[in-house]
Amino acid sequence: RRGEMAKSTQLIDNEVFQAYATYTAIVLLKMMLMSLITAYFRITRKAFVNPEDTASFGKGESAKKFLRTDPDVERVRRGHLNDLENIVPFVGIGLLYALSGPELSTALLHFRIFVGARIFHTFAYLIPLPQPGRGLSWAVGYSVTFSMAYRVLKTVWLL
Repeated sequence: RRGEMAKSTQLIDNEVFQAYATYTAIVLLKMMLMSLITAYFRITRKAFVNPEDTASFGKGESAKKFLRTDPDVERVRRGHLNDLENIVPFVGIGLLYALSGPELSTALLHFRIFVGARIFHTFAYLIPLPQPGRGLSWAVGYSVTFSMAYRVLKTVWLL
């Protein structure tokens, strides 16, 4: 039933929706992992932004030296922010795309490429890998989301 919007009662049995749910869960878990990595870097680099977070490392003036920025912490944070800027649109547009009735093989291609690009982007940010690796992985993921948005608009608005 290509090209037809799925009915809500059919979602649980819809293979495209199941694929969407699987790959969305993967990238959301990856994004959540970035919070843990940020916390790890903050603790191991002893670089905090909130005074109450330094209590384990000292009191008063001695704790103030831990209120600082650290390049490694900031790098992880930037990677996490990039996830927020790209994964959130994927979740919304991907849902609309999954509901727009795409072929399973095409949907899987979109979802897998996006997830692969985001995972590569994270490694490129954290290692760090030389450019243009990170930039290309961002562009690939962004293009996939744009492609799905185009498909949704084409289906709904008959572009």
